[in-house]
Amino acid sequence: MDDDKRDLDQMIEIIEGIDTVVEDSEEDNAEENNYAEDVKKEGIYKDKKRKKRNRILSYIAIALISSLIGGLVSPYIAIKYLYADKLPAIEETSNDNVVYNIDDNSVTAVSVAAKKAMSSVVGITTKEVQNYGFISQEVDGVGSGVIVDKNGYILTNSHVVGDGNAKEITVLLENGDKIPGKVLWNDSSIDLAIVKVEAKNLPVATLGDSEKLEVGEIAIAIGNPLGLEFQRTVTSGIISGLHRSIQVDRYNLIEDLIQTDASINEGNSGGPLLNSKGEVIGINTAKIKTAEGLGFAIPINMVKPIIEQVVKEGTYKTVFLGITGIEVELYERQLGVELKADNGVIVIEVVPNSPASKGDLRNGDIITKIDDQEIQNMNQLKKSLYKYKKGDKAKLSIIRNGKEEQMEIEFSVLK
Repeated sequence: MDDDKRDLDQMIEIIEGIDTVVEDSEEDNAEENNYAEDVKKEGIYKDKKRKKRNRILSYIAIALISSLIGGLVSPYIAIKYLYADKLPAIEETSNDNVVYNIDDNSVTAVSVAAKKAMSSVVGITTKEVQNYGFISQEVDGVGSGVIVDKNGYILTNSHVVGDGNAKEITVLLENGDKIPGKVLWNDSSIDLAIVKVEAKNLPVATLGDSEKLEVGEIAIAIGNPLGLEFQRTVTSGIISGLHRSIQVDRYNLIEDLIQTDASINEGNSGGPLLNSKGEVIGINTAKIKTAEGLGFAIPINMVKPIIEQVVKEGTYKTVFLGITGIEVELYERQLGVELKADNGVIVIEVVPNSPASKGDLRNGDIITKIDDQEIQNMNQLKKSLYKYKKGDKAKLSIIRNGKEEQMEIEFSVLK
């Protein structure tokens, strides 16, 4: 701004100087006109010369003023038109709701995205009976959830609702209402659950596409990190990793997780992880603890078909393979034997008339892959079935009698 002011002062001085020149020129005209009769031709020539000089000076003044105005205005035009797609913009939707489209690098994206999703985030409190030997104790729990259907369907973590064993579940809405909830579906192997409350026309979160995420994007977490007294706390960061696999316990490996440096604490469990548009891209889980400053979320695309079926039918059924099995390493350790496979699930029993039996899977076979998904234990096998629907076919890679084979099965049964 100081440079612009100096330039303006200089322009004013130049223009004033030009005015002086023009005035002097007019005085010269008066003197020279006294000799017009004696030297008529020479006077006419000088008059034309002076007019031409005055006209040139006027052009110079106009050019200088125009360049000054252009210098001040052109940056605004460049910003407005050349960088319009980088500036915050507001579009009115058909239902008069305001949708904000903001550059992902703008800090205001966090507040706008959080505001968009805030009303769909709920608090969840539970009472669970836990047994310690011969002693039973009632334990209180607190977590978060996000409304995924206006008729009271709420997505959260399985561990928030005691993996389906909570004695009492209460859902706290943004308006302060407390409503009893019940678990319609849960799976501890992927740490997800759907809770139902009896309510209508609830604010619903917009679900994003977790397949389109890139490292470095804005990530925003909303939840109740230290209990309901800090409900709907917003933390932000970036997506610092994708497709992470974390060993939760001895038998459970949770895969394909979103890693973020947005702060996620116990009460954040079950709350949404948002992108810069305020869309839910994952469900936060504090069950996984590996290092300071790292949080993890379960990709929303994993649970979309489950939400759809639960809302439609009241529960969720996955395709059924029809085996009982155990991971190779554990089988070798328990029986003191050595199998001709480093990883996989060994089939202990095949259920009659199941897809496995119809596909000629046998006791003692070792399943190493379903299509391109490597299989290391039964939890991993179970989770791999979520992407299939009734009627789908899959190729099993197995080891039978020390030799690798492949077979095709059709998922004809839901369970």
